[in-house]
Order: sequence, then structure tokens, then C-alpha cells
Amino acid sequence: MNRPILPGAMIGVLGSGQLGRMFALAARRMGYRVHTLSPDSDTPTGQVADVEITAPYDDLDAVRRFASQVQVLTFEFENVPAETTAAAAEIVPVRPSGEVLYVTQHRLREKTFLRQHGFPTTDFRAVRCAADLRTALTEIGPSAVLKTAGYGYDGKGQHRISTAEEARRLESVVERQEHILEAFVDFACELSVVAARGTEGAFCHWGPILNTHSRHILDTSVCPAMLPPSVEQEAIAIARAILEALDVVGVLCVEFFLSTSGKLLVNELAPRPHNSGHLTIDACVTSQFEQQLRAVCGLPLGAVTQLRPAAMANLLGDLWRDGEPDWPAVCRFPDVKLHLYGKVEARPGRKMGHLTALADTADEAVRRVTQARAALRRPPVSQPLVV
Repeated sequence: MNRPILPGAMIGVLGSGQLGRMFALAARRMGYRVHTLSPDSDTPTGQVADVEITAPYDDLDAVRRFASQVQVLTFEFENVPAETTAAAAEIVPVRPSGEVLYVTQHRLREKTFLRQHGFPTTDFRAVRCAADLRTALTEIGPSAVLKTAGYGYDGKGQHRISTAEEARRLESVVERQEHILEAFVDFACELSVVAARGTEGAFCHWGPILNTHSRHILDTSVCPAMLPPSVEQEAIAIARAILEALDVVGVLCVEFFLSTSGKLLVNELAPRPHNSGHLTIDACVTSQFEQQLRAVCGLPLGAVTQLRPAAMANLLGDLWRDGEPDWPAVCRFPDVKLHLYGKVEARPGRKMGHLTALADTADEAVRRVTQARAALRRPPVSQPLVV
């Protein structure tokens, strides 16, 4: 039996973005101290952590020193090198394990793992050169998506292929970096299951969450997902089986496509709290971040009861295009909660924060959160007429 890591202990976080920030807030509320390490300073996590260490992930001596100051280590960013987690694991438990990180940070390894364990995915092929791309398109078909095998998120490194000319233009790209070619999925919707698993194998989930995307970036999430019960039950069963197959300790999100024919396909895995699960902070008895803390510390998992239907809307840097958003306007919505991540520079497509709306129905929650987000936009300042 694993001995629990109790309040007052130091928790280490590899990565320092908004996920680490929300984790640190949950941890400090429960009396833990938080240390974070990343190559950056004055980060979203570092602003609320007890200790912020600035060091490259490949500085293994710094990683070992960092690990020696904490009782357990987790991560909020999956593009941490495997060597980094291996070095930390020499000193302190890493949860989820470095093996989970190794599988899920690389699309080809991830899809291969899923296929080998019988989980449903779209057809795919490894692409390491132009000849591989031509062969893969012959086998999969002309309608496909080419993705970098590693270091991709929010649609980065993805190319839709529907014509021979588009494929030819990408031949030089695949010569420079390993890719994966996936058959295009004609999907009815996208959904996710955020789930947690404890040190003794206890499992919990927040139910399927329905997601919409804009420019390949998550735009809104809503729970309950309003899907057929059979689909929801199957998604939860697949998610549980994946966490068990990977022996996850912590939180992991399974992203799905639901095809137009009604078939669930696993799209991606995220071995950490997920953007679609942010609504759990305001809508559930235990948020995904508190649950991550409980799991990695070996504590009993908390109740995941949802108090009211909820919807989340991302706030991207585009909102700052015409100046500072109108924060008082959004605060006039009494059932809408504002979460900002402390990022200094707003850039188009950059996640700067999110809104969560609670309502009596899922549809009403979506309406409120999108209406509140629209209220943030200030009208452009008109220029004086020059005569």
C-alpha cells in the first residue's frame, strides 16, 4: 500500500503554464506547497507557486536538484523529454509515470499503443519520407490528415490532404520530420472524457464533455454532453480501459471523434488535466485539478458530482486586438466565472483565460457563456475624420 503524501508536503510540477497554475491553486488551498520548473520565468504557475525554478528541461542536474526538494512530481505539459522524467524518477515518484508521458507525447507511439490494445482509432500510417507519404495515401485513401508525430497541439503541425497537388506540396515537409498520416474522419461531434485514477486503482470521471473547436483550438465545452446514453457509456468504458492499460496515476483526458455513423474513435490522449475539464472548477464538487493532487499524493479521490449544467468558453489573445477586454461587462453576468492565467503578452490564438457559465440546462449554459464572451469585446475606437 502506498503511503499518502499529506498536506504540508512539497509538490513538484514540470511545466509552468495555466494548467500548473490551476493545479497550484488547488494544492495550496489544501495546504500543500508547490514548486515548478520550466525554461521560463514569471510564468502562470510561477506566479502562484511557492518556488519557481527557471532551467531547461535537458539540464538534468537542475532537474535532480529540483526533484530532491519535493515529495512527488507531476507535470502539466507533456512535451517534457523522457530523459527529464527519468532523471527525476531516480529521486522521487513521478505521477503519471514517465512511461505514460513517453507514449502520449508522440502521436505515432500513442496510436500504435491504442491499436495494439484494441482501442478504436482511425486508420493511420507512419510517414518518414516522401515515398512513405505516397504509399500511405494509396493505402488509406486520398482524404487524410498529415500530422507531426511529436510536439503538436491546438492544430499545430497538421495539414489536411484532399488532392494529389496538396500531397505533392507536403513531400518536402515529411523529409524534415517524422509524421503520421491519419484517414480523415467525417465526424458528427468531438467529445472528451477527463478521468482520474489513484495509486490503488480507484477510478472516477466527470462524464463525457461535448467540445467545439475554432481554428483547431478548443472554443467551447459543455457538460452534460447531451449524447445518447449508449455513446456516453462506451466513451467512459474506453477511457477507463485506457487509464488501466497505461497504469495511470493522476488525470488523463481521452479525446474522441463520434463519426456520422455513430462510431467512437480515440483521437488523442492528454496525460494531465485538460482544457475541456476546466468547467469542473466551478461546476463539480471536486475539480480535475484537486483530483490530480489527490491522485498523485495517494489520497482518496473526491466526489465528481456535478452541481449544475455548465459550459466553458476559451478566451484567446484575439480578444485584446482592440485593447483590454471589458472585464466589468463580463462580471455583470452573475452565473459566469472569469479565470485569467496571468500571461503578460496576448497573441492571436494564445489561451489567456476562460469563462465558465452555470445554468439550469446545458443549452442555456452555452448561450450564457458565449453571450458573456461577446460582451468582452470593446467596439473599435473610431478615428477622427481628417479634413
